[in-house]
Parts: sequence; C-alpha cells; structure tokens
Amino acid sequence: MTIRFIESCKLPTPFGMFVMHGFEDDKTEKEHVVLTMGDISGCEPLLARVHSECLTGDALFSLRCDCGPQLQAAMHKIGLVGRGVIFYLRQEGRGIGLVNKIRAYSLQDCGADTVEANEQLGFGADMRDYSILKPMLEHLNIKSLKLLTNNPRKVKALQDMGINVVERMPHQTGRNPHNAKYLETKAGKLGHLFNEIDEDK
Repeated sequence: MTIRFIESCKLPTPFGMFVMHGFEDDKTEKEHVVLTMGDISGCEPLLARVHSECLTGDALFSLRCDCGPQLQAAMHKIGLVGRGVIFYLRQEGRGIGLVNKIRAYSLQDCGADTVEANEQLGFGADMRDYSILKPMLEHLNIKSLKLLTNNPRKVKALQDMGINVVERMPHQTGRNPHNAKYLETKAGKLGHLFNEIDEDK
C-alpha cells in the first residue's frame, strides 16, 4: 500500500474539537484525512463514519444527494458522545472524479438515474476502493468500530480487512424532493438500507 501518514493538527468545529490526520497516497497523488475526537485507544468500539468526498454536497450545499447532511450528522453524533472517527476519502462521485460527476449529473438531468449515468460514461456503478482505509486504521491503531452507514458494502469491506464492525448504525438524513429518486436508486440498485422514516427529522 502506498498511503503514508503526513501530519496531525487540531480542528475546532461547531461540533467540538477534532484532530485532523493527513495521509497521502503516493500512487494516486490523492490526499485523505481522518478526523478523530477523544481517546481513540483501547478496546471500546469507536463510533465511525467512512465518508467519500462530495464537493457538491459537502461544500456547495447541493440537494441532489444526502452527502453533506450525512457528514454533518456524523460530526454531530461523534461530538455528542465525545469519541469517534471520520475517514474522509477523496473518492468523488463514487470514484469517477468531479468532472465525470458533472457529466453524470448532466445525464441525470436528461432522465438517467445515478447508476445508469455512471454506466453510460463507461464506469461501474460504484468505483470506490475501501482498501485504502487499512494503513490509516493501522496507523491510528483502530480495530473495532460502530459504523454509521446505510451501505452494507462498507461493512463488508472493513470486515474483509480484519476490522471488527460490531454494529451498523443507520445514518439517514437529508432527504428532500431533489434527491428522492437518487435515494431510491441507492436502495434499489446499490443495496443501501433505508428505514421508511428518516431518523433525524
């Protein structure tokens, strides 16, 4: 694995004080960050979120997805318990990159769903590689998680690399009229698990 730790610093946020750990992937030249709060050592499972970068949702307040609200909800939940970790992975557009994501959005404007748009561009429905988490987990000596996710693929990926996921915690928030079809496609074609009623309403 080509991922190496660079440096850590404090990151004060509205949700509390995190520590931000920077990692660099020499192979892809992408930079990833991990946010931790509180004492992450010991055997007690950490409340955790594996979050793939979404510039449009995380920073530009797009209503086309639920990514921004999911990130903020994870930071809020970790802030409430005072202990946890967020892996922020630079895998924009489920791994296809920002410009290709804009192309996919254009196809969605013409009626394609999120999976169909990716496939029309010649990509798989989900190109993300969660194996990049392993060196980050090892560096931080994290072995046991309570994972905030609706995506069973993330749970399996972590379990396959020897991480004990003791619980999958539903993480629903951010549903709106602009992303209703997107969320239906995530459930119907990508296997995401949603309850009928959003938790955070």
